[in-house]
Amino acid sequence: MRLRMTLLVAVLSLTAACGRAESDMSAATADDGPAEPVALWGAEGGYVTATTNVLRPPRVVLYSDGLVIAEATRQVRLSDAETAATVASMEKYLRAQPPTAQPRPGAPMVTDVPTTVLAVRGKDGKMSQVRAEALDQVAAFYPKELLEAKKLMEGLGTRATGAEGTDYVATRVRMVAEGAASAEGRPSPWPAGVPEPSGAVDPVWRTDLEGTAASAVTKAVPAGQGHGRPLYKTGSGSLFVLSWRYLLPDEGKA
Repeated sequence: MRLRMTLLVAVLSLTAACGRAESDMSAATADDGPAEPVALWGAEGGYVTATTNVLRPPRVVLYSDGLVIAEATRQVRLSDAETAATVASMEKYLRAQPPTAQPRPGAPMVTDVPTTVLAVRGKDGKMSQVRAEALDQVAAFYPKELLEAKKLMEGLGTRATGAEGTDYVATRVRMVAEGAASAEGRPSPWPAGVPEPSGAVDPVWRTDLEGTAASAVTKAVPAGQGHGRPLYKTGSGSLFVLSWRYLLPDEGKA
C-alpha cells in the first residue's frame, strides 16, 4: 500500500477519535506517488446510446490528494481535512451494505434507468463498491445510508460545477467513433492527426489518445454529445460521428 494511503488511514482514525484540525492532517497527502480514487459516485447501464455508455465518466470522483472531478468536465480541490472527513463518512455509510443493494419489498418496478454506483477506498486499500438499481426512483425503499452517501458526493459535485470550481482539462482523451452510414448531412473531412477507426466497429470504436493526437481531436471535434454532432468521412469513405472526453488521472493506465 502506498504511503499516501497509509497516512490517510491514520488521519481518518485520528479524525474519528478526536477531530483534529486541518494542520494535523497535512501529512495525509504527502506526494510520494500518483493520487488514486478514494470515493466515487457513478452510474452504469440504463437506456443510453453505445457512445454514451462507453464515454460515461463517474459523476463525481474524489482523489487522495483532494482533487474532485465532476463528469470529467469540472474540478475543485478539497483540503486534507475535508478529504479525510469525506472518506470517513463514505466508509460509515457503505460499511454494512452488500455489493448489490436491494430495495425493500414493495418497491415499484423501474426499468431502463442507470444503476447507481457508490464506492470508497477502505483501510485495507481496496475500493469497495455498492450498486443500487433505480436508487433515485425508489429511494424510499433503500437504506438511508445509501442516500446519505449519494447526497455527500452530490454536494462535492455541486461545488465542482459551481463558482468554486474550474474547468477540468487533461493531456489524454478518450475518443469514440460511432458508425453513421445512413446519416444525413454533409460530412467533413477526417480531422488531420486523428487516427481513423480500424478493425471492427461493434457498435462503436474506442481509442485513448495523448500528445498531438489528443490535441488534434479536441481542436477539431466539438466537445459533448449533443444533437447535431458533425459527420466525418474517413479516407476510405466511411462515415462516423466522433465524440470525446478528457480522461481522468487514473483512467487508461496499466
